[in-house]
Amino acid sequence: MSIGTINNHREREKGVLVYPVYSRRTGGLSIGINLFPVKKLCNFDCPYCEVFPFSTGNEFSINRMEDDLRSSISEAIAGGMSIGDICFSGNGEPTMSPDLPGVLELADNIRSEMAPAAGLVLITNGTGLLNQSTFSLLEKSASVPMALDIWLKLDAGTEQWYKKMNRSNLPFDKITAAIKAFATCAPVTIQTMLCAIDGSAPPPGKAEAWEKLLADLAGHGHVRKVQLYGKARPAPEDPLAEALPDEHLEERAASLRKILSEAAPAAQPPVEVYL
Repeated sequence: MSIGTINNHREREKGVLVYPVYSRRTGGLSIGINLFPVKKLCNFDCPYCEVFPFSTGNEFSINRMEDDLRSSISEAIAGGMSIGDICFSGNGEPTMSPDLPGVLELADNIRSEMAPAAGLVLITNGTGLLNQSTFSLLEKSASVPMALDIWLKLDAGTEQWYKKMNRSNLPFDKITAAIKAFATCAPVTIQTMLCAIDGSAPPPGKAEAWEKLLADLAGHGHVRKVQLYGKARPAPEDPLAEALPDEHLEERAASLRKILSEAAPAAQPPVEVYL
């Protein structure tokens, strides 16, 4: 796999286990690890999701993952590229994979050996925190020496908007309670997609509820930062979900910063916008 294809995130839909991409939020090269090369596996059904329908015969293999990860890191180094992070994302929710404990440890060992300056990131919708063993695994992994950077999705502040944005049958209140509990014992990065659904942005009341939820998290937990990002890639259900004007994202960020400065001045995390 050529490092020259780092802008092509569709490689993972061909069954690729390890794929280099340019990441807006990493700000450079991110080496993605896909735990679901056969088909998408997720307990959310977000209308903005960029994973197109696919099916392959490529089963996940830890040995193949190791070979491909080492190869991708070697190619990047040989090409003079700086690796921002090694990231578990791919075609679904990583915490649903039974291989997660082993692959986290393996990726951390390879990172320490070959790219010690790179971060190690897990992008998750937070539902794995409903399982105590997964909760404990991520809590341990977030601490030193692994220092896993956990990017937790939080697209909504109310159940109504959650059902529009994430379309999951899992209880919204239980997920948010688990995220709050986790943030009190481990550092997290909160990630929020801001887009229009059925032509409409979240109404003011829904936006305010989301701000209050984030303020509560920042005031009582360990929030490293908040990432607000817009829809920038095509999705199978377009135009059900559509990008909002850049100004809307900037206004939401400014409003959130104000709320955080008032609610948690001593623990105010940075709010970053990715257009």
